[in-house]
Amino acid sequence: MADLTDAEKILRETFGFEAFRPGQGEIVETILAGGNVLAVMPTGSGKSLCYQLPALLRDGLTLVVSPLIALMRNQVTQLRGYGIAATSLSSANHPSENDEILDQIGRAQLRLVYIAPERLARPDTLKALKRARVGLLAVDEAHCISQWGHDFRPDYLEVGRVHAELGGGQIVAFTATADAATRGDIVRRLFPGAPKVFVHGFDRPNLRLAMRAKASPRRQLLDFLEGHRGDSGIVYCATRRRTEEVAEALRDNRHKALPYHAGMAADERSRNQDRFLQEDGVVVAATIAFGMGIDKPDVRFVCHTDMPKNIESYYQEIGRAVRDGLPADTLTLYGLEDIRLRRAQIDNGEASEEQKRVERQRLNALVSLCEAPRCRRQTLLAYFGETSEPCGNCDLCIDGFEVVDGTIAAQKALSAMLRTGERFGTEHLVNLLCGDETAAILKFNHNRLPTFGVGKEHSKAEWRSIFRQLHGAGIVALEIEFGRWKMTERGRAVLKGAERLELRKDLMKPKGRAASGPTAAPGHANLSPPDHTLFEALKKRRSDLARARGVPAYVVFPDRSLLDMVRLRPRSPVDLRAVHGVGEAKLAQYGEAFLELIRQHPTPLP
Repeated sequence: MADLTDAEKILRETFGFEAFRPGQGEIVETILAGGNVLAVMPTGSGKSLCYQLPALLRDGLTLVVSPLIALMRNQVTQLRGYGIAATSLSSANHPSENDEILDQIGRAQLRLVYIAPERLARPDTLKALKRARVGLLAVDEAHCISQWGHDFRPDYLEVGRVHAELGGGQIVAFTATADAATRGDIVRRLFPGAPKVFVHGFDRPNLRLAMRAKASPRRQLLDFLEGHRGDSGIVYCATRRRTEEVAEALRDNRHKALPYHAGMAADERSRNQDRFLQEDGVVVAATIAFGMGIDKPDVRFVCHTDMPKNIESYYQEIGRAVRDGLPADTLTLYGLEDIRLRRAQIDNGEASEEQKRVERQRLNALVSLCEAPRCRRQTLLAYFGETSEPCGNCDLCIDGFEVVDGTIAAQKALSAMLRTGERFGTEHLVNLLCGDETAAILKFNHNRLPTFGVGKEHSKAEWRSIFRQLHGAGIVALEIEFGRWKMTERGRAVLKGAERLELRKDLMKPKGRAASGPTAAPGHANLSPPDHTLFEALKKRRSDLARARGVPAYVVFPDRSLLDMVRLRPRSPVDLRAVHGVGEAKLAQYGEAFLELIRQHPTPLP
């Protein structure tokens, strides 16, 4: 049986990586030992490698369930670039091609096969897979299987049944976004027994977080992008029309910008996506229809011109800018109208009342992040149950903010929570504090409590903001499944007067234009002139090779590899093996083309 030493050898020789990233090694070791796994790992931490690498060290087929054709296509292209026998079984293929793939599966000619959940459940697919020997079933984007997940997909509910029909062998599941409720739901729906659960943190320290109240959104966006000229990035917009308008505005300001939304003709949408993947410096203005299938490692920024759907969506969308581990940048613009729109979308949706209630809580958590009275990273990580010190890499840490003493307001809110048994959500507590005799207040006799009406000095809107800030400050915690507030240990200190609390002032009022220029320098920003010249030459060589082979540029080499070439100046194939991401297959395919270019650029004198 293969062990971690064998895996480390494949890691170096096939993938060109010197060592596992944090968390990868123990997951790979567990999978190689035959254990079932649920792993929650941040985007860019190498989730895919955790099942791709074991597939090369074991007998049988590794079947990967993935939600989008584009995602499958990108993964397969990258694996083939490493010389690995992989393919995808999807509706994008010609029927004869799918027949050939099923035949290859039967002849054990493939290591990895990617498949969408709806095709997995088809009788003809099941019949072919039963003839094959599926050694490992890997479920990617596993939050899609949970009703509590932010991107629930009914087709994923069939995966557990299919797994049982295939003999109930080893199964592993991966996601970047799953709170405790979602993780529990995944385990119940997917695994025959309790898997080993790995939660390797939600922090993305190389990603700078920034949020600004809308003032002049177009100007704020252009100021932000002025410092990102020549970088690849994504600008998310709430509507299809807005994507077209934003792309045009960016082109008017000399950015290479393209729109992307579900209302476009399929060929145009595909063409724009391919340009983004294959060319450097393309900005896509897109709805959320764009992104999950994109595995482009050198996205240097993600901007939201409108507030995202909820906190999980925000977390996943900004994560599309950190896949290569280099510094990346975010900006989210938000306003009261955004909040009203998102709430209306929830209220008017077709989800169950229980699901709507959960979605409201998740939206409230995002608003709490927008209004956070402390480091944004602390607030974001607290939502996922983690703690951290102030990061120094968000707008609140860097720019600061105006505060007022909110201790008394916090004590009133905490008292209202405790006197009602910590069993109620925001609206009930706001009504209690404002002295509003609603049906629920009267039903529970809460109009007789000492806290009834003690908060009339604040409007209901102000109290809602106070609760969101208390949440963001870690004074209270929200039980998402039940929509009720609980007091934390820090909250007890504030209630007893042992700790003073400051709250942000005038949060929803415009604060003027966003600062111009990037807030996080990309990895190539500080190169010397000779090094920058070589880096640009390497990028052009990469683009030419990618275009000739019909693959995205990053499949040849990502930016991180090019920067390593600039730093190390390899002169021989042996030297080139020390560069990040250079395995044997890529060395054979591209090594001499890049070495030739590097030799033409003399190493600058120190």
